[in-house]
Formats: sequence, structure tokens, C-alpha cells
Amino acid sequence: MKASPAAQRSLLDLQTVDTNVSRVAHRKNNLPEIAAIAALVVDRDALRGRLATELGAVEDARTDLSRIESDVAVVDSRIKRDTERLAGSSSAKDATALESELVSLSRRKENLEDAELEVMERLEAAEAVYGETAASDTSLSARIAELEATRDAGRADLDRELEALEASRSSLVSTIDESLLTAYERSRTRSGYGAALLRAGTCGACTMTLTGNDLATVRSAVSDEVLSCPECGAVLVRTEESGL
Repeated sequence: MKASPAAQRSLLDLQTVDTNVSRVAHRKNNLPEIAAIAALVVDRDALRGRLATELGAVEDARTDLSRIESDVAVVDSRIKRDTERLAGSSSAKDATALESELVSLSRRKENLEDAELEVMERLEAAEAVYGETAASDTSLSARIAELEATRDAGRADLDRELEALEASRSSLVSTIDESLLTAYERSRTRSGYGAALLRAGTCGACTMTLTGNDLATVRSAVSDEVLSCPECGAVLVRTEESGL
């Protein structure tokens, strides 16, 4: 393939743009906030697992307290009923039975009140633990939101940089012969480098130093001959720095 030395040198400009595109894209995909967010999300997921367990403990305690309060209300109702019946009873037998039941109901109420106090203490402790974990979740979520905002701002900046590079690339591509561009793209797809400066007999892409027949071939080639690195396939662009 033939191409003027100037046309071949334009490939170096294109390679510089493509290298910068890859570098910026890599930065965009590897912003430090991305890894930090991923780590914090793992922590938050674990925290929310704890929250679910702790909320279950709170709800269980509330259910137990509600049941005990309901039982106390039933006992209070029966005590009131039996007290009224006792006050209006004229039968000694009935009065004795009612007094016995009232004693039993009072004992039952005392037991329920003891259990109620115990459950209230359990509920208070469970709510305190849940509250602390919920506060940690809120703090962690706020930190994640901050990092996401920083990440998004960084991505926006890099997107603008990529847009500028893509515009520069389009402008360069429009000036390059199609066959030369095809050779460049073929090599770039294969090895990551489409073109490289040959400096002091060394390929700027793979850093292989040409010797023997490879070096002789390059030295004997006319200036408009398009040459490729025998190692990586990149178009070798010769300038006064090539040392030929």
C-alpha cells in the first residue's frame, strides 16, 4: 500500500486521539467513587438485613404488649363485673364464690402487669437498637448519595472530554484515505494500536526493536510505502526520529 509520508504521519495524530479516548473511557469506568459506592452498598445491604431482623423484634414485642394489654382489659372488665355482682349479692354462697374469683382475678392481673412491664422493657430495648441501626442506614445512604453525585459529575466531565475527542477524531478521519484508515483500524482492533512512531529502530507500540531482515526491509522501503510492525502489526510511521 502507498501513502504519502504526511498521510502516514496523520495516523500518529489519530492514534494519539484514540489513545486518549481509551484513557478517558477507562477513567470514566474506574472512577474511585464507583468502587467506594459498591463497597458501601454491600455494607448497606447487610445493615438492612439487620434492620429487618430488628424491626421483627420490635413488632413481636408490640404484638406481645398488645395481647397482654388486651388480656388486662378483659381481667379488669371481669373484676368490675364481679365487684358489682358482689355488691348486689344477698347470697353468702354466691358472695364467697365471687370473692374467690376476685382474688384469682387480682392475682391474674398482677401476673399480667408483671409480664406487661417485662415486655415494655423488651420493646424499649428493641426500639433503641432498631433506632441506632436506622440512623446508621440513613447516614450510610446519605454518604452513598454524596458519592453518586460526585461520580455523576465526574462522568459528565469525562463525557464532555470524550465528545471533544470524538469530534477531533471525526475531523482527522475525514482527511485520511480509506485504504490507509482500514489498515489502521484493522491493526488497532487486533492489538490496540493502529499506528506507531518508529523511533531509533524501535516500534512505539510494542517497543520491539527491529533488527536483521526486518530493519533492512524498513531501510530499503520508499518513503510512501506503508509498513507494518512485524510484531504487533501497527503501521510504522517513519520520521527523522526513526534512525534509519
